[in-house]
Amino acid sequence: MPVPLRRTWVALILCCALLAGTAACGSDHKTSTRAPAAASPSPSTSAERQKLAKTRFVANAGLAAGATYQWIVKPWRAGTFKKGADGRKVALLKAGLAGAFAYNRLKAAQNNAQGDPTLTKALAPLTAGIESLKSLPPKLRSGDTDAMGAFEDTINKVKSAGASAGAPVTDHVPSSSDLSKG
Repeated sequence: MPVPLRRTWVALILCCALLAGTAACGSDHKTSTRAPAAASPSPSTSAERQKLAKTRFVANAGLAAGATYQWIVKPWRAGTFKKGADGRKVALLKAGLAGAFAYNRLKAAQNNAQGDPTLTKALAPLTAGIESLKSLPPKLRSGDTDAMGAFEDTINKVKSAGASAGAPVTDHVPSSSDLSKG
């Protein structure tokens, strides 16, 4: 069943905009529009900094886990990514976006973990695994189903590391609009 050309163009433009947005969200460039450091509130004790680090880690890792499960693992297990499956192209597109989003949130969680020595030690062995996820969204979009297992495995290791450091991670499925915000 052919897809109307207009829908194809709209989908293509939307995908490009979303991918560009997720790439921009991961940028390390600092802008001059930020408020001075003295004006931003900060915790006064190291215990408060550690608590906030764990809270932020749990939130970011939970979003990564939820996106991975909802848009990568579930469709993969259901066979939606197999050639000829109904909705395959849309599922692969969503998986690519979810992969970019999950990588972005895992990097944020990794940065959050730097504020807590226990989390830092627990996540140290996972740095290479998280970094390897950067190359997976293009593989997901091209239909490489081996990439699905890599996302699930890395997410499970991050959840396990969080639990061992006293910061249990639960899945939190982000909305579709959250995926585009990166």
